[in-house]
Amino acid sequence: MAADASVLARSGVRIDHVAVAVEDLDAAIETYERTLGFELVKRSEVEGRASGMVLAEMRAGPVTFVLVQGTSPESQVSRFVEHHGPGVQHVAIEVDGLPELVGDLDGRGCELMTGVIRSPGLEQAFTRRDPTSGVQLELISRGSEQGFSESNITELFEAMERENAY
Repeated sequence: MAADASVLARSGVRIDHVAVAVEDLDAAIETYERTLGFELVKRSEVEGRASGMVLAEMRAGPVTFVLVQGTSPESQVSRFVEHHGPGVQHVAIEVDGLPELVGDLDGRGCELMTGVIRSPGLEQAFTRRDPTSGVQLELISRGSEQGFSESNITELFEAMERENAY
């Protein structure tokens, strides 16, 4: 790797998970289990101040997809599906040294939607959806937490509500 490689190039570990917005969570779970061979690891619900979502963490070996469905038409997940159709909502990249990476991205002009969201064993930050590709990135640094912290998900959800982002 070149000495002048970006902080992301130096700190990126792997794709942690892909979040997929769906219209019907139960149908999507069935498809991922029956057709694709994923296993349902965890199902939960998150409520923000104005709206919510239900999610299913699906795993096939080292591959994790998180299926998300809005609980009301006002939910940012429902609005995402309304504007973009079902599909990839964000891609999460596991990194080492998240605070340094966030500082580097900010210096490069990357628009971040959140600062670093922290809970025991887990740090996350989210970019805004890139207008040139439609992709939103989650940057995640894992310690002891291998799943998803409810407090982190709630904080993200509330950040998206404040930003009117979907």
